[in-house]
Formats: sequence, C-alpha cells, structure tokens
Amino acid sequence: MATFNVEYMLLLKILFWVLLFFVFYAYIGYGILLYFLVKLKRIFAGRKKTQPADYEPEVTLFVAAYNEKDYVDAKVRNSFELDYPASKIRQVWVTDGSDDGTPELLKKYSDRGVEVYHENARGGKIGAMNRGMQFVKTPIVIFSDGNTMLGKESVRRIVNLFSDQKVGCVSGEKRIFNKDKDTAAGTEGIYWKYESALKRWDAELYSVVGAAGELFAIRTELFEEVEKDTLLDDFIISLRIAMHGFTIQYDPEAYAIETASANVKEELKRKVRIAAGGIQSVVRLKPLLNIFKFGTLSFQYISHRVLRWTIAPLSLPIILLINLLIAYKSGFQNIENIYVLLFYGQFVFYSMAMLGWYLENRAIKIKILFVPYYFFIMNYAVILGINRYFKGKQTVNWERAKRGQ
Repeated sequence: MATFNVEYMLLLKILFWVLLFFVFYAYIGYGILLYFLVKLKRIFAGRKKTQPADYEPEVTLFVAAYNEKDYVDAKVRNSFELDYPASKIRQVWVTDGSDDGTPELLKKYSDRGVEVYHENARGGKIGAMNRGMQFVKTPIVIFSDGNTMLGKESVRRIVNLFSDQKVGCVSGEKRIFNKDKDTAAGTEGIYWKYESALKRWDAELYSVVGAAGELFAIRTELFEEVEKDTLLDDFIISLRIAMHGFTIQYDPEAYAIETASANVKEELKRKVRIAAGGIQSVVRLKPLLNIFKFGTLSFQYISHRVLRWTIAPLSLPIILLINLLIAYKSGFQNIENIYVLLFYGQFVFYSMAMLGWYLENRAIKIKILFVPYYFFIMNYAVILGINRYFKGKQTVNWERAKRGQ
C-alpha cells in the first residue's frame, strides 16, 4: 500500500508539472520563445525590406452591419478622412436584418460613393459577408466593424504590405479606448498590448495566426465562402488563406479603435462566444494541426491559439486540485515545500480574482486586482464556451456586448 501511495503521488506530481508547463507556455513561455526566435532570424536573415510607399491599388471598405445606427455617421466620416486617394476607395455596407434605420441612414451618403445592400432577413455576419462579396470588384477588400474607427493611415499601411505577392491577408490592430482606465474591463487594453507584441513577432517569424475582425484585409481573389454557422469568420477566412501558402502579415499602426466592454459581465459574454468559436475553428482547421505539412504555421497556430482554447484553461482547475492533494499530503505548515508554496500562491491569486469580482460589482477600483480577475474571466469564459459549443447553444447571430461610453 505504501508503494502504491508513493507511485500515485509521483504520477500526480508529474501530471502537475506537465499541466503547469502547458499553462505557462501558452500564456508566457511561447512569447519568450518567439522573442528569441525572431532575434535569431534577424541575425541570420536580417529585417524585412521596407514596402514601397507608392503602391496604391483600388480597395473596398467592407462593413457587415447590424443595427449600427448610432455609429453610422461617425464611421462614414471616418472613412472619408482616411489617408488614401478617395477615387480608389469604395465603401460597401451590407445591413441584412437591420431594423433600426441603419440602411436608410446610410443611403444619404449614396451620392458620395457609399453602396448599401440590404435584405430584411438576418443571416449573421458571415451570411452578410458571403452575400456581399459579390459586390466587391477591387483587388483588395478591407473588412471592419460598424462601431470601430480606423486610424488615418490604416488603409495605406495595410495596402503597402500587399505589395509582397506572398501576402494574402493583413491584420490590423485592435485598440481599446476607455475614458475610465481604472476598471477591470479596461484591463482588456493591457491584454491587447501583449497580443499586439505577439502578433508583431509572429508576423516577423513567418505569419500571424488569425486576423482581428475589427480590421483585416485580404486579396479578393482568395476569398472562399465560409460555412453559414461559422462563429469566428475573420479567423477561419485568414487561416484558410494561410493554409494555401500565403502569409498573414500585421501592422500595429493600422488600427481600429473601439471602447472597452462596459463591464466584465459584458466582456465575459463576448469572450464566451469567442471561445465557442475557437473550439469550432480548431475542429474545422484540424489539418492545420499537422506540423509536418504546415511547419512553422502549425507551430505558431498550436502555440498561440490551440493551447489557449483547449488544454491551458482546462488544466487550471486540475492543477489547483492536484496541488491541494499534494500540499495536504506534505502538510500545509511545511512552507519550505515547493508544492505547499505553489498552493498558497494559487490560493492568493484566485482570492484576488474573487475579490476583484466582488469589488467590480460594487464599483470599487483596486488596480492590483484587475490582472488576476481578468485572467480568471478569460479562462472561465473558455470553459463556458467549450460547454456551449458542444451543446450547440451558440447562435451565429451574436448579441453584441455593450461598450463603455
């Protein structure tokens, strides 16, 4: 029996460290490894050449909008103010299902080249994209959301990257604007800054693994209709292009700005549906898991996306439980034991997250609690999203999260 207990504890300890490694690698380790891989590439291959500034093909700004009346005027004005020849920009809006006056409001700009295509039936964003692409006649199409504003140079910077014929898709950066930065929802901005760094390094190593739906562009000829129940259209579209041998590039100065979620409850709602879409994407892009076929792209995809949507979040409660069992066997007073120290560390971390939740709901702001709270919310959302996906409860017609003012 004693031998069995020793072997049992050994297996638990091995499992603990393996799962802990997956979590560390998914959120921090890959970033560290990626940083050094990029440094090595710069040493042996040098930096990428600067793209020509005079490359100016015609482009289409494509917006699939549902009930965006409150944002239409600002969005259209923003599009007219972009630093790109006005004669080379078309605007295509597909407003299927909108019943708040969005199509009617847009039509007042028809004499300025804004094209509006509307159907009463609502088929979700991907349905609008599939239908609307027939109206795109330019070599490059740039997708953005109706409630996001683009940086003035965004189109020019995106287009310049397409001067490289190996580039099939370009992702812009999502930036979070929040007047009140001292909120847990405002921590979303910190997360996106880290993601931006990873995307820069991913692009420099080989390719970004997925575009941001707030702003991304593709070569029009590479567009393939996506399944009608697709949840992450931007992710599926961009990675299928990459699977054909093209790269997804990234320019952080080509950006779309939107406000942070109004509160963490709204942010949780948004992340749950993204997580459900993430699992759906892993299933539909399963050939991309073959690192022998797709090489570096598969390595980046698994490291940056798959682990975060599968093993890492599911490992967290298991790690806590195993750590509790080992710490109990070791004696909680034995603070020199690494497992006891790690358990107390986890206990403090999750206690801070719970306290952050309690205070957030009472509008009390303590910055030190935001990061553990947001990390917990992110991973909790993935678990809920996985559950929702396998139960088939996520509709393609997403309910937009409320944004801060």
